[in-house]
Amino acid sequence: MVKKINSSEFEQVKNNKAIIVDFSAEWCGPCKMLAPVMEQLSDEITDVEFYNIDVDENPDLAREYRIMNIPAVIAIKGGQVAGQQIGLVSKDDMKGFIDVVF
Repeated sequence: MVKKINSSEFEQVKNNKAIIVDFSAEWCGPCKMLAPVMEQLSDEITDVEFYNIDVDENPDLAREYRIMNIPAVIAIKGGQVAGQQIGLVSKDDMKGFIDVVF
């Protein structure tokens, strides 16, 4: 399951072993198309935690991670950014990205 979180919740989970953060917005069509892909992957990849952050509700966090385009998926390992995937991609491509960074 992909859990929607805010900036303060993110501070609590960002140092976890392996997390995927999907930065998106309610008005973003490609973000809405990516959401079911992320849900499927969160069910399939159980050793990684999946989160969603709305850039409109958390602009400081989006700015901190230099999110200029959405959807933007960031892989964080031990508190450090391990990789970034920008834009709408297929389930296979997203799974490949996650496999490479973790």
